Amino acid sequence: MGRAFEFRKGRKMKRWDRMSKDFTRIGREIVIAVKEGGSNPDTNSRLRTAMQNAKGVNMPKDRVEAAIKRASSKEEGNYTEVVYEGYAPHGVAIVVETATDNPTRTVANVRMYFNRGNGALGTAGSSDFTFTRKGVFKLAAEGLDAEELELELIDFGADEVYADSEEDEHGQEKHYIVVETPFTEFGQMQKALEQKGLNVISAQLQRIPNATVHLEGEQLDEVMNLIEKFEEDDDVQAVYHTLG
Repeated sequence: MGRAFEFRKGRKMKRWDRMSKDFTRIGREIVIAVKEGGSNPDTNSRLRTAMQNAKGVNMPKDRVEAAIKRASSKEEGNYTEVVYEGYAPHGVAIVVETATDNPTRTVANVRMYFNRGNGALGTAGSSDFTFTRKGVFKLAAEGLDAEELELELIDFGADEVYADSEEDEHGQEKHYIVVETPFTEFGQMQKALEQKGLNVISAQLQRIPNATVHLEGEQLDEVMNLIEKFEEDDDVQAVYHTLG
């Protein structure tokens, strides 16, 4: 009984940690978007995307509004977007996207994680070539058929359309439809989905690995521990890897 309780408690804490991380990440997306294009989502597509993503992770409306207001203030500093590339042990490529108000701190932390995790921080282009950048949209699955939707969206740049699911912060399975597009078609697809009135849970530019590395046992644990270190850092927005 005690072990079962501890297990459930541990899972709950992980979900809350993930939610807190999502709020921090999206808060920075909002600040960057407002600094770039203003506080009106009708004329700022990047802000509109960030607000959409906030809704997808159940970020409270007042927190979203506070982030927009804060970003509009001259007192709010700018975040610099920096991408770091490198390798985990056992040949796993890693790309780390960050948004930071202190690049010196961030690069020091990234280098430390690589070094302590038996990996190596590389130079620009050292591992990014192992990924393809794509637009990835998650839609609420209710009332949608993936095959029919693919036919509707193929003219707007849809590469793949498929059903998927994941656990939400309450441990409930959440079903959705994923739409993948080439990097260059992201804006066109976003506009098409808005015009069709579809319920978009999230819209992101992601790095999809061209090939993956399969590991097991201690080797897998070693790489996963390194990835988790990156994901726990507040300056890190996303971590991409070739672990299969």
